[in-house]
Amino acid sequence: MSQKLAIIMRGLPGSGKSFWIAQYIASLPSEVGSRLSRQGIFSTDHYFYQDKEYRFDAKKLPEYHQRNLTAFIQALALAEPIVICDNTNLCHWEYMAYEAAAKALGYQLRWVLLGEPQDIAHQRQCAGRNQHGLSLAQIQRMARSFEPF
Repeated sequence: MSQKLAIIMRGLPGSGKSFWIAQYIASLPSEVGSRLSRQGIFSTDHYFYQDKEYRFDAKKLPEYHQRNLTAFIQALALAEPIVICDNTNLCHWEYMAYEAAAKALGYQLRWVLLGEPQDIAHQRQCAGRNQHGLSLAQIQRMARSFEPF
């Protein structure tokens, strides 16, 4: 793969971002998919797992977002062929540093928005599917912050 690719995921919790990534990895040649799984997926949620249990702590969110961005930039600097930012990225400010770093290091950018955050049926589906126990009211609060491209 000669062209380096940075993918920025966007979507509410429960919208299927992780599922999309798994399907994408499965569509790649096995060595590329394996490398991407090991070295190319960056999710702030990852930092909240302790002993395979998700333990969200809002006080840690700024630190974990910074750690995730730093790891993403390090992968870009190492010229990983594909890197993925797997956060909700509902607002431009949430992904603009990832976007700027990828562009600066010569990556082609691809945004993947899953579902329509403003759609109430989609919000209900996300509330039922998200792995963090977020209620419909919490999902709807997040959806209100969504900024289209």
